[in-house]
Amino acid sequence: MKESRNGSLSSIDKALGLFELIATSEEPQTSAALAQQIGLSPAKTFGLLNLLMDRGYVEQNKSLGHYTIGVHGIRLSQSIINNLSILKYAKPVMQSLEKEHDEAIYVAILKETDVVFLDMVDTEQSIRATPLIGQSFPFFTNAAGKVIMAFEPRDYLQRYLARLGRKRPAIDVEHFQEELRVIRDKGVAVDIGGLGENVTSVAVAVKDYAGKVLGALTLIAPSFRIIGERLEQEIIPSMLENAQMLSTRYGYAAV
Repeated sequence: MKESRNGSLSSIDKALGLFELIATSEEPQTSAALAQQIGLSPAKTFGLLNLLMDRGYVEQNKSLGHYTIGVHGIRLSQSIINNLSILKYAKPVMQSLEKEHDEAIYVAILKETDVVFLDMVDTEQSIRATPLIGQSFPFFTNAAGKVIMAFEPRDYLQRYLARLGRKRPAIDVEHFQEELRVIRDKGVAVDIGGLGENVTSVAVAVKDYAGKVLGALTLIAPSFRIIGERLEQEIIPSMLENAQMLSTRYGYAAV
């Protein structure tokens, strides 16, 4: 079993090495050239290339025999760039929001149907919510997921639920669509309890030049501190202002 596991890891490592060679090469690569660079037999290299092609990471020009990065590989690269970019520009904004409100501030993105919390600036208050960096949650359970989903195409929810089939969660679709409409109109989502008992999340969308949502700035705190006038008159206006400021870094201009 140990040898099989090590062999599998070695194959994964070699496949990733091939993908990196193709993605970073200035010229299209042949199978023979790739085999020489990666240190594998032509047959083994060809098998790994076929695997990468099946997954869309690599494409082959059949007439020339050259390999280039595939559509899925391009999308993956762009996703990584976008994620790194939003982390780079979001950090100062997150720090400013934490200083202003003395609450934990996160940046989150949508990965298919889950929200992933990429980074945070934590509060120094003694009572705080459990850190969520690196954790993922279904989009319908929290403010970050809801505010991102509010700006997705209107039929996304139905398509998502259809894919889940029998595993679909118990969502009242009409009610949830109405909740998303309200969030879209206000530009902010507020959720209580979705990320933990007595935990409130407040999220606003960060958009690019085309109006596409890149992610969400999210304030997460114990619910007893996010109530009444503080939420409506202090936190929400500040979150909206900072999201707008961050969005302008990506060329977004509100109409």
